[in-house]
Amino acid sequence: MSKGTTDFIPLNVAVLTVSDRHTAETDSSGDYLRAALTEAGHHTFESGIVTDNRYAIRAAVSRWIASSDVQVVLINGGTGFNEKNCTPEALLPLFDREIEGFGELFRMISFEDIGTSTLQSRAVAGMANGTLVMAIPGSTGACQLAWERIIQDQLDARTRPCNFVSHVKKP
Repeated sequence: MSKGTTDFIPLNVAVLTVSDRHTAETDSSGDYLRAALTEAGHHTFESGIVTDNRYAIRAAVSRWIASSDVQVVLINGGTGFNEKNCTPEALLPLFDREIEGFGELFRMISFEDIGTSTLQSRAVAGMANGTLVMAIPGSTGACQLAWERIIQDQLDARTRPCNFVSHVKKP
């Protein structure tokens, strides 16, 4: 990605892990995202773990969307094709505008690693009340792929020709 001359703008990011089995001690994907955010210069505003339940997911994300301080919500987990996975169903009603290209791009780059199995990824993103919300698969490898190849640049005001920093609310 080309970078312009704009200064870096640190963002307040909430991280949510959707899992029926992980705890704070075993949440390697959430740990990875928090470390990557910090290394990039952003602030982890808050983080949490909820079960794969559309209402628990929606409640946590809704609270962050309503907050004047949270600019980005990163969600890992619950995006697979298993009947229990419901992160997209939880999020889509909250979006003011869906970012269709996010899921498309994630599946395209994921294809390089896992081939046609990427069809079962239901990564989604959207804007809600000036908050950028991105949901990716829960494996640490998928989180790393999404962060390094998509999210990091889109959370950097210096990325040209465009990024999402100018679209998020100002705290």
